[in-house]
Amino acid sequence: MITVQQSTFNFLKDIEKNNNREWFTENKPTYVAEQQKLLSFYTALEEKLNEHDTIEKLKMFRIYRDVRFSKNKTPYKTNMSGHFIRATNRLRGGYYLEIRPDASFVAGGFWGPNKEDLLRIRKEFELDGFEIREVIASKNFQTNFGELRGDGVKTAPRGFAKDHENIDLIRKKQFILVRNFTDKEVLSTGFLSQVNDTFIAMRPFLNLMTSILTTDLNGASLFENE
Repeated sequence: MITVQQSTFNFLKDIEKNNNREWFTENKPTYVAEQQKLLSFYTALEEKLNEHDTIEKLKMFRIYRDVRFSKNKTPYKTNMSGHFIRATNRLRGGYYLEIRPDASFVAGGFWGPNKEDLLRIRKEFELDGFEIREVIASKNFQTNFGELRGDGVKTAPRGFAKDHENIDLIRKKQFILVRNFTDKEVLSTGFLSQVNDTFIAMRPFLNLMTSILTTDLNGASLFENE
């Protein structure tokens, strides 16, 4: 059974206490070893995902921070994470898993829709919010995620009424599902299955959003001529 190792947590705790290039250079072999252990876990998770979805690519994120525009100048992240990208424009959205001591979580959805996709989503919610509200009100959604998260504009996007009945959805710029996990859960033998089950629980949301983004406002497929 492939699991997340305590040694990975130990390394991340160490780097939080010693977040400087000198320490990291000296301990880079440990980082490489822990990275490989975690890659094995993510690869096994990708295989699980491909049993019920189609994953185009697994992207493991670098531990090096881009500090150019940040007040926090520490050079390294204190987490390890990876993103599973669904295949082709016919399957929209993605899956994310972050491992961090005391703050591990799974996420999925749409972190930064381009302006065309964002407008299409907003137009759909302007037209009808019944289906999305049905999804996010379901027991399975509430149990796993609680709410639909994501940043949004403060009032209303240009061209949309501030008093629209779905303005809470229309103003969003991101559409994200999140589930947090304790360290005990992350280190358990059942964590791989638990994460996979959480990704499965995202599917009604991802399926609906995919349907929106692959059709026009009349419901006609954007791929009919392909």
